[in-house]
Amino acid sequence: MYPRSPLGERVEGIPTGRDVEWEPLIDFRRNGVSETTIHGAVAWAHGNEIFHSFGGNVLCYGRSMMKPLMMKVFTDELGKELDWEQRAIAVASHNGDAAHVSAAQSILAAEDWGLMQTPLDVPLVQFGRQVRRPRRWFHTCSGEHAALLRGSQLKGWEEVGYLLPQHPFFKAYLKQAQRYLGNDWRPLRIARDGCGLPTMSNTVGELAKIYAGLVRDKNEDWIWPAMFKHPDLVGGFNRLDSTILKSSDGRVMAKEGADGLLGMAIDHPDYPKGLGVVIKIAHGWNSQATWYLARAVLGVLGIELRNPYALHRQKAFLVPGVVPEEYLGELEQVPTWDEWDPDTERYDFDWEDYL
Repeated sequence: MYPRSPLGERVEGIPTGRDVEWEPLIDFRRNGVSETTIHGAVAWAHGNEIFHSFGGNVLCYGRSMMKPLMMKVFTDELGKELDWEQRAIAVASHNGDAAHVSAAQSILAAEDWGLMQTPLDVPLVQFGRQVRRPRRWFHTCSGEHAALLRGSQLKGWEEVGYLLPQHPFFKAYLKQAQRYLGNDWRPLRIARDGCGLPTMSNTVGELAKIYAGLVRDKNEDWIWPAMFKHPDLVGGFNRLDSTILKSSDGRVMAKEGADGLLGMAIDHPDYPKGLGVVIKIAHGWNSQATWYLARAVLGVLGIELRNPYALHRQKAFLVPGVVPEEYLGELEQVPTWDEWDPDTERYDFDWEDYL
């Protein structure tokens, strides 16, 4: 029922975050002194080949980054039933605003809303002082759950128990993962995700291979175009994945995952088998650090992404290993600041004269 020790347990074959070779990916400096250093791991895959790995092939859970793959279980059935907004919310980790809730609720008949079992939650982004009663539909995964239930109905599967790994959905989802990782692939661990659905453990390299495969198969169903048609339903205002979708001109399908994950499926002429890049932040979610890293990765590939909102009297500095060696020249040309963001943390005079 409980862990055996507050120091953790060692399980053979299951490396913990203490056992892996995390690397610094970016640091925030104030007048040259590092105040925050963000560690993590990055993997680049061309088709099913990992050609660049930095920070170790870390084992983690794919979390919500896997929603585009999970929904492939139902693309035939839902493609005949859902409009483009409903398709986008089906793969979303949304902010829980009015448009998101409306799209998610529209997937199910009102009499079936009670079947939807996301945890009670409030919107992720609230402006001003708002007091909201927690509701299941505010949960970031409500669109996915509604689509999963509707898809199960169309397939003739039982709706009750859809959160369990013995449900037919999870077995079908596992087969989708095996399309990209091999028929004999099995996860080392399955756990209950924050929304209640099962989540599979993957290495960062495996996740990158899956995202490379999503590029290769982008024309086989409606998932890729749905995310680009309604990017703000996929995440929301000022969310990283929504911003990448809007700025990449249909070339980068991006999806965030809880606890520091970003997956990017990149359609690039230099990578005909599909390019998958996955970023995992060691300490968990850090949207600003991940945003700088995504800008760097896309920038060296010739795809523009704006900087995040500026740090307060700090500057961000990238670690070269986040991109393959052949892109280091291009990385030098991707600044982590803007023209309107000078070094306000520095004094304009020689402070040593006053010591």
